[in-house]
Amino acid sequence: MTWKLMPGALVVLVALTGCAANTTSTSSSPDTAASGNSQVCNAEQAESAVGQAVSPTLVEKYRKQANAESARALRPNDVITMEYNPQRLNLKVDEQDIVISVNCS
Repeated sequence: MTWKLMPGALVVLVALTGCAANTTSTSSSPDTAASGNSQVCNAEQAESAVGQAVSPTLVEKYRKQANAESARALRPNDVITMEYNPQRLNLKVDEQDIVISVNCS
């Protein structure tokens, strides 16, 4: 009876071994550890975009000001990805393409 359980137990043991996590990290910030990049977006630097009409030029200007690796304008009803990216600047705009808020993610 116990010999019949051995293959199943071995499979479980191997699967659990693969799930073991390495807990050592050289990064002091969880944001940079997740991305592997030391550059982190600073949305406060892009707050002055609020109230302005969005354009590719405006998005690029505030991407640089916020020290972001990438940027995007989020319009109402846009389908967007929800993964967290600390190097990305989001400019949320209203129906008239006016920036209503900024954040990094």
